Amino acid sequence: MDWKGRRGSRNIEDRRRSSGGGVRAGGIGGVGLVAVLLIGWALGIDVTPLLQDQGGAPTAPVELTDADRAAGEFVSVTLADTEEVWAALFASQLNRDYRPATLVLFKGNTASPCGTASGASGPFYCPSDRKVYLDTEFFVTLDKRLGAGGDFAAAYVVAHEVAHHVQNELGILGQSTQLRADASEAESNEISVRTELQADCLSGIWAREAAARFGSVDRGDFEEAVNAARQIGDDTLQAAAGRAPQPHTFTHGTSDQRAGWFLTGLNSGQMADCDTFAAAEL
Repeated sequence: MDWKGRRGSRNIEDRRRSSGGGVRAGGIGGVGLVAVLLIGWALGIDVTPLLQDQGGAPTAPVELTDADRAAGEFVSVTLADTEEVWAALFASQLNRDYRPATLVLFKGNTASPCGTASGASGPFYCPSDRKVYLDTEFFVTLDKRLGAGGDFAAAYVVAHEVAHHVQNELGILGQSTQLRADASEAESNEISVRTELQADCLSGIWAREAAARFGSVDRGDFEEAVNAARQIGDDTLQAAAGRAPQPHTFTHGTSDQRAGWFLTGLNSGQMADCDTFAAAEL
């Protein structure tokens, strides 16, 4: 993915210098930390309390490294690409304007209306303030621990969270949240899966348009995104956490489903083809 030196977004809120320090000295670290994170992602729970209540002294004030700055620039360029792509698609396919999301960069943890944003919660979109929350350290975990390296794998993560904003703009996210509130746990999980898979499909549409518009994407990049989708499927994450996959607990979809719906968007380019809620089979 060719991103260096390209236009960045103005809709970045950088809290990294003022973010909380995350795990404290003397607490969970190394392999133990990774295990806790994987279990949290696999089970769909926020394990922030396990990471914050470890005792010891707080970490030192956050300092940005060269890698942090490069990651911030990468996210800014990727976000700018999503803004241009979705503005054009909203106009051409929906005949309406697109209002871009703000992306919050943080290190360790930070507050959001949807709860604490942390490395334990992973990247997420909060519809209450229309912001994406991202600690770019997740890109390192994605690469080193989950086997999904590459710039476009990281771009897929950003595009997926922005896709939730697209769903929010279309009213889909609010409807699915209401349906989940009135549903059983099993039904709620199924609605969540359909919501996440639709976001994967919309991410595929973004990837297709980014390749056509900016000339910054090649076939190998697409493969990185598909691999990333596979590596963060519920079944794969539960297996990585040492548990037998339990479909009734899935909230994001299997590896095959996530990769398949990304490819649906990539091959189609049409938002109407991302209607996972009407699909008889996922």
